Order: sequence, then structure tokens, then C-alpha cells
Amino acid sequence: MPVCDVCFRQCKIEEGQTGFCGARTCRGGQIVAANYGRLTSLALDPIEKKPLKMFHPGSMILSLGSYGCNLRCPFCQNSSISWSQKAFEYKDRAEFYEPEEVVKTALSLRPRGNIGLAFTYNEPLVGYEFVRDTAKLAKKADLQNVLVTNGSATQKVLNEILPYIDAMNIDLKAFTDLFYRNFIGGDFQMVKDFITTAADACHVELTTLIIPGENDSEEEMRKLSSWVAALENQTGKKIPLHITRFFPAFKLTDRAPTPVNTILRLVEVAKENLEFVFPGNI
Repeated sequence: MPVCDVCFRQCKIEEGQTGFCGARTCRGGQIVAANYGRLTSLALDPIEKKPLKMFHPGSMILSLGSYGCNLRCPFCQNSSISWSQKAFEYKDRAEFYEPEEVVKTALSLRPRGNIGLAFTYNEPLVGYEFVRDTAKLAKKADLQNVLVTNGSATQKVLNEILPYIDAMNIDLKAFTDLFYRNFIGGDFQMVKDFITTAADACHVELTTLIIPGENDSEEEMRKLSSWVAALENQTGKKIPLHITRFFPAFKLTDRAPTPVNTILRLVEVAKENLEFVFPGNI
């Protein structure tokens, strides 16, 4: 039975069936992206919404998303296209776009300040082939390519897209294996490896959503920011960190929003190790 090699799950997918992410399937004995070119969202956004603070600030970027995700964050902000029954209904309703169409649209928006494409909203790398093909064409058209990702992908997938990506915002959702394994069904080491490789190749900013009682301790933030600082020293590049406020969403509505004071305190803790730390959602 064919095995998908996109992420840590290594799904074995039978002919005509779909993997855990809801976006990859088996056709003719080959694992392919069922969501290739099928877009659920297309919008011109300020680049700061990605969030990117130190990559072409003040610019606009054409943001696009499909459906599917390989994590199961109970606090997902985009559950309607990432992982929920509604998300998987998009398989039949999502509109199909060729890479050439997306690039043409991006170019037409240059008069409105558009600098390129941002692959975002759901997890783009569960359909990395479309990201690769579209970003390659965009690069030839002198457009910037941005990837917003959870970083849960193999080095093979990362190496396929890296030549065409100019900047990334990567979720570093916590800094413990326990959080990744038990709270969101992820692989902490894979994310760290992904960030390490990406930071050496392009501009990288990180985002950590602070959830009360889960990843909001000063001790954890010191470890996280210390690791990022070591990576800055290794790459010789600055890696901005966004520390973001949680609001109840999706399956995690039993928690209050993160207190603003908690965010501001953790920003100061992170600044013990890092120069560029930004509070978010306050």
C-alpha cells in the first residue's frame, strides 16, 4: 500500500481513499494532492496579517488557501477549511485554479500594492505540489512568495519548495514534546528541524499562540526564546517572534482569552534572549 511521505504521520492510503489530513489521496497507486488547485480562500491582505513584521512592511499580498491539515489543534482559527466536517465538504465545492491563473491574478493586483503570493489559511504543505508549481511561476514573474505553515513536513517536502520561497511565518506552537504530542497531535522534533532548515534559507518569523494553562509559563518561554537565539547565532539572521493572544475558538471554548498582561510579560521574558519580539492580538 502506498505511503505518504509529506509529514510524520506516514499515512498508508488505499486506492481512492484519503489520508489523515483530508487532502492527500491515492490514484493509480500514487499518492497525490486531492486539493491541488482547489482554493477555498483568495484575498488581498496586508502582509502584517500573516504575520510578517520585517518582510516588506506596509505591503499587500495575495493570500490563498485550500483545505486540509495534518494537525488537530482544538483552538484552530480556520477550522472551516482545515479540519472539521465543514472543511472536508470543501472537497466538492472548492473552486479550481491553475497556477498560471493565480500568478496572473497576483500580477493584476500590483497597482494595489501587491508584492506576491502568500500560501496560508489551511496548512499549505499538505498540498505542497501546488505551492511548488505556483511559487515557481510567481518567482519567474518577479513576485515574492510567502508560506504560512505549521512546519509539520519532511525535509524532502521542504527542499522541494525552498528554492521558490522568500519568507515564512512558522507556528512554533509550544516548546514541549508533551504539548505537541498530546494537545495537537504533532511532532515537536519535526517542527524544530523544519524551522532550522528554513531559517538558513529564507526570511523566517515565528508565531506562538499563548493558551492559558498550556504553554504560558515563563520557564517555557525562556527555553523557546533561548533556542531561537541559538538559531539566530547559527544562521547569522534575526528571527522575529510573535507572541499571540488566544481567544476561545472551535473546540476550545472553555478557556478565557489570554490575559493581556500575560502576553506582555512573556514578551519581556523572550526579549531576554531576542531583539525582535512582537505581541499579537492585543
